[in-house]
Amino acid sequence: IDFGDDEALDPDEEDDDDMDGDGGMSIWGGISPRITSLREAMELHLADASRGELLRDGLRIAIVGRPNAGKSSLLNLLAGRDAAIVSSTPGTTRDVVEVILDLGGVRCTLLDTAGVREEKEEGVNEIEVEGMKRARIAAKDAHIVVGVVDSTDYERGLEAVDELINGNGDFDDWKKDNILYVVNKVDLKNEMKDTDCLSKSNSFGISCTTSEGVNDFLSVLTTEALSLVSSGNDEASSAALSSLEGSEGAVITRARHRRHVEAAADALGRFEVLSGQGYMALDMAAEELRLAASELGRITGAIDVEDVLDVLFADFCIGK
Repeated sequence: IDFGDDEALDPDEEDDDDMDGDGGMSIWGGISPRITSLREAMELHLADASRGELLRDGLRIAIVGRPNAGKSSLLNLLAGRDAAIVSSTPGTTRDVVEVILDLGGVRCTLLDTAGVREEKEEGVNEIEVEGMKRARIAAKDAHIVVGVVDSTDYERGLEAVDELINGNGDFDDWKKDNILYVVNKVDLKNEMKDTDCLSKSNSFGISCTTSEGVNDFLSVLTTEALSLVSSGNDEASSAALSSLEGSEGAVITRARHRRHVEAAADALGRFEVLSGQGYMALDMAAEELRLAASELGRITGAIDVEDVLDVLFADFCIGK
C-alpha cells in the first residue's frame, strides 16, 4: 500500500501533531534562540573593522610633507638607524623607503615618501613627479598618516599635507581621523606660538636634531596604533563579546575566514526566517543550518556529511 506523504496513518498521531495548534511553529524548540545568539555573536566579530587582519599583517604608517620638512630625519630617528638618505637638496627621496617598527607590540611598517610640492616649481623633474605620485598612493593605502611640516615654512607645509589628503578622492573618511601633524625644526623657531604652528589638535612640535618632543609624539603614535588593532571603542559590543563563552581573544585574522563567517551568519539569518514558517519550510530551514555548518567547516576543518547525519539521527526522530 502506497500512502501519500500527507496522509495520516494514525488518528491519534494526527491529534498529537496538531495538539499545539501552531502548525509546527515550535518544532525547533530551544534551537532557534541559540541560533539567534550564535548569529549575533558572529556579527559582533565581523563588526571589528578588520582588526584581526591588521593584527596579523601589521599597520602601514606613511610620512608625508613638503621636501626638506624632515621626513627622512624622522624616519631615521624612529628607526634608530640611518635607513633613509638625509640631504638639504630638495627631492632627495624619490621612492618609498620602508622600515619595520614595533609600537606597543603592534607590527608597523613606517613609510618615508617623496616630498610633495607643485610640479611647476623650479627643479622638479619627471622622476620627482613619479615619486610624488607614489607618495600619494602610500598615503591612501596607509592606516595612519604623519604629516611633517617645517616650522620655518609652516603655511606652505600645512597646505601641502592638507592638499594631499583632501585632494585625494580615494582617501577614506575614517583615515582622516588617523592623521598626526608633526611640526619639525622647533629649535629653529624660538618664538613659535601654539596658535601659529600648532593650531590643529593632533599636532606636535618636535626637533629631529635635539629630539625635543619626539617621545610625546611617539607615545601618541603608539596609542593610535594600538587603538586600530584593539577591540574598538564600542563598549556595548566589547561587553557583549566578552560575555560569550570562549570568545576571549577571538579575532578574524584572514580575509578568507571573514568571508566564510559572513556566509555562515547570512545562512543563520535565513534559518531564523524559515524556522518561523512551521512544517512548510522545515527542509529549507535545515538546509540553511547545513550551509552555515559547511561554511564554518571550511575554517575549522571539513565537516563530513556523515557527521551531519549522525547528529540528525541522534537528536531528531526522522522517517517512518
